[in-house]
Amino acid sequence: MSKSKGTRGARGSGGQGTPATVALARAGVDFTLHPYEHDANAQAYGEEAADALGVPYGQIFKTLVAEVEGGLAVAVVPVAGKLDLKAFAAALGSKRAAMAEAAAVERVTGYVVGGISPLGQRKRLPTVVDDSALSFETIYFSAGRRGLQIETAPAELIRLTQATTAPIGKTG
Repeated sequence: MSKSKGTRGARGSGGQGTPATVALARAGVDFTLHPYEHDANAQAYGEEAADALGVPYGQIFKTLVAEVEGGLAVAVVPVAGKLDLKAFAAALGSKRAAMAEAAAVERVTGYVVGGISPLGQRKRLPTVVDDSALSFETIYFSAGRRGLQIETAPAELIRLTQATTAPIGKTG
């Protein structure tokens, strides 16, 4: 699947199981785990993962949680850019969106900031994946902890999260 060294398969995860990897395994999805050494001082978790794994910033995605009129929702966008809150709100049929508080995000997802996966969250939230993901054979996203990325086909992520796709990422 990738040039990066990883643990492959929908079965065993080499003792690195997280709710996200369990969800993939249960669904029988082919995926590769890519562990890397996480720097506790890192502030830009997605860029750190991309640099550590040698993956282009456009192919590695971050999971963000925002508040919309109906509650919390998940945005999956390339680490190369930012979430376009207006486009995200529109994709969910909402008038506005704002980034959610970190404590609320951790409570609802069950993951810590910097290790939030779009899969295996405590509560299933509406999810929108940036449509740029569809231009790749595989994409990378957090496996549910800092220092571990999942690589799989974007269609699998979209299917398992019941996501919609829309142009919700913006550069800069």
